[in-house]
Amino acid sequence: MTDNILLDPTDIRVLRVLQRDASLSIAEVAKEAGMSQTPCWRRIKRLKEQGVIRQITALIDREKVGLGFVAYSFVKLTVPSRENMDTFDKLIHHWPEVVICERITGAVDYLIKVVTSDIKAYDNFLRLKLLDNTLVSDVQSRIVVNTVKDTSALPLRES
Repeated sequence: MTDNILLDPTDIRVLRVLQRDASLSIAEVAKEAGMSQTPCWRRIKRLKEQGVIRQITALIDREKVGLGFVAYSFVKLTVPSRENMDTFDKLIHHWPEVVICERITGAVDYLIKVVTSDIKAYDNFLRLKLLDNTLVSDVQSRIVVNTVKDTSALPLRES
């Protein structure tokens, strides 16, 4: 785990603006955060250097690009050893259908979010990639029928 970065109230305001719309110009971010442009630019640069801002990206509507199927799958490894977990961790990066992968505690080892075009594509992913791997002993899937909330914004609070 990494150390927490201490954020002041101005950092929080800047991050909230960027979480809402990272395509804004520095001038627009500064205005919304209640500061001038140069200090705002320096603050954003520092937050990037510290790793607080990992990446700036576009959020794409998955359904508009033909990816209307979502499933969460609980994955159990045959033997949950450190070596097998490291191997699975590396393998998961080669599967674009997996958009989130979390190593978890309990009866299973991983929770993955899988996005595909339809249930047939998910079945192909499940059979030909996930279950075809000797590391995996069991997969239990939950199909999403409706997304109630979908945000990437973190609940930032001023300290």
